[in-house]
Amino acid sequence: MELNLVQKQTQTLSPLMMQSMEILQMGTQELMEFVDKTLQENPVLEREDRFDSGEEDGELLRRKLEWLESNDRQNRTYYQQDDEDRPLENYGVDQGEEETLYAHILFQIRGMELDPAIRESVIFLAESLDRSGWLDESLEVLAEDSGLPMADLEEGLRHLQSLEPAGVGARNLSECLCIQLRRLYPRDLLALRIAQECLEPLARNQYGLIARRVGADAQKVRTACDRIRTLNPRPGAGFAGREAPHYITPDLRVVWEYDHFEVYPNDQCFPELSLSGYYTRMLRECGEQEVQNYLSDKVRQAKWVMRSIEQRRSTLLSCAKCILKFQEEFFRQGPGHLLPLALSDVAEVVGVHESTVSRAVKDKYLQCDKGLYPLSYFFSRKLGEGGEGMSPDTAKALLRRLIDEEDKHKPLSDQHLCELMTEEGCQISRRTVAKYREEMNIPCTSGRKLFA
Repeated sequence: MELNLVQKQTQTLSPLMMQSMEILQMGTQELMEFVDKTLQENPVLEREDRFDSGEEDGELLRRKLEWLESNDRQNRTYYQQDDEDRPLENYGVDQGEEETLYAHILFQIRGMELDPAIRESVIFLAESLDRSGWLDESLEVLAEDSGLPMADLEEGLRHLQSLEPAGVGARNLSECLCIQLRRLYPRDLLALRIAQECLEPLARNQYGLIARRVGADAQKVRTACDRIRTLNPRPGAGFAGREAPHYITPDLRVVWEYDHFEVYPNDQCFPELSLSGYYTRMLRECGEQEVQNYLSDKVRQAKWVMRSIEQRRSTLLSCAKCILKFQEEFFRQGPGHLLPLALSDVAEVVGVHESTVSRAVKDKYLQCDKGLYPLSYFFSRKLGEGGEGMSPDTAKALLRRLIDEEDKHKPLSDQHLCELMTEEGCQISRRTVAKYREEMNIPCTSGRKLFA
């Protein structure tokens, strides 16, 4: 056995350094919660309001009001999008004068003579509907969760599906369409069978396949399919949601200043912290060693928090300015004009490590006249060896343009689209073309074909 002495350097992160890294990657809401908690735990820290009407001139106040108004308008637009991930979260929130699907169903139930047990089942099922008006859980699971008898739930579902809007309470698309067909077109048995058995070929406009499968005339099949397309696959979508809106507060905003773009941090969302004059005087004047040790520790912690928050703001602003410089074409022309950008590109310009940039952009949002975007949106890889600086965002825009310009009676195949994109300087595989097409919800060749 031989013993050797080896000299090496290692870096150990102190708790304060780790806290600084955590603050850097906090989102806006998380940072505000951290500040509130720190103010409660550390008496040396004090909050100061950034708004001081005695120090703000009229122009600065006007710009702040414009910023708040545009922020509110953007949030209203942003949350008009569907969010079906949490259908029962914050249930019961008042939505003003707009009627919810649940309220609409309750109003109809009041006029029905139902056994109390069945009424309870109908109400429970109505509470379980998603934003589309569907039941996304099986009756078995709902019976286990609620403790209600399976027979009562089955009877309650029958009553629920008899209510307006037609199709409410369906458990899948086929059932939703069939409920509407039975109510609106009870004699159209061909349309009913197509809705039950042939939804996939219907989505692809494969009328010949449907005709062979159901054994009907092609023209009658097309008429039945046109009737099915007039139905509403999401009967609950026209009602107000029961979820409370989850607002996103942007950390940064990009505005056009006469002849150039400028990045501004949203400082008004955060309190300005300072050291308490009372406790700093106590630290100087108190002669008790225990009190001095306690206050010294709290002052050191407070200063570190203040320094870390300011460093977060500075790093975030530096990264945003670098993103603006690289992606100026996007801010001028919008989606479809992003250039390839890596974390290392920004790190090299800002003079920090890649991991620092990654933490700085995590859960941060930027607002501009094109919309509200997470900072991670502006980072994308370069496509292929011959991409000529083309990003996936640009490739998708090119793909959409080629599809928009195609002959709808002879739509382009994925392979043909791949070849055309290569001619445009975007070398991607046919499988990537199909992937991007599906991500943009664009049908395949047969689904885009128009029949004379």
